[in-house]
Amino acid sequence: MAMIEPGNTAVIEFTTDEEATAIALGSGDLPVLGTPKVVALVEEASVAALVGLVTDAETTVGSHIDVDHLAPTAIGGTVVVAATVVAVKGRRVDFEATVSEAGTLVAKATHVRYVINRESFMESLSRQPSAVSRQPETGD
Repeated sequence: MAMIEPGNTAVIEFTTDEEATAIALGSGDLPVLGTPKVVALVEEASVAALVGLVTDAETTVGSHIDVDHLAPTAIGGTVVVAATVVAVKGRRVDFEATVSEAGTLVAKATHVRYVINRESFMESLSRQPSAVSRQPETGD
């Protein structure tokens, strides 16, 4: 694992489109930026803050996110998402993030990611029963 330190930051921008609305994402019935997209943007910015700081054999996975979605963003509105590493504890990386539009705070979040070994992680999937094999038989 390379050196990840508090202060590592990334900033991304996103222009709200119809596919990112609460209507499209099933999280409401208004044509505004949906909270699930806000969550995805916080994760995207957090991942970007770690580019070049993990080895090719590693990646990061999200394990927790806490979001306060404070203001709406209309279709066509551009949000700026900033994610900053605030703590590193072994393989755990804690972030604070903000989402803003034209100086207005749209959302704030905390997010936790873990640095993991890609190969080991994918191998662990083969040791788990698949969701299909856990479905009860219907007798049809």
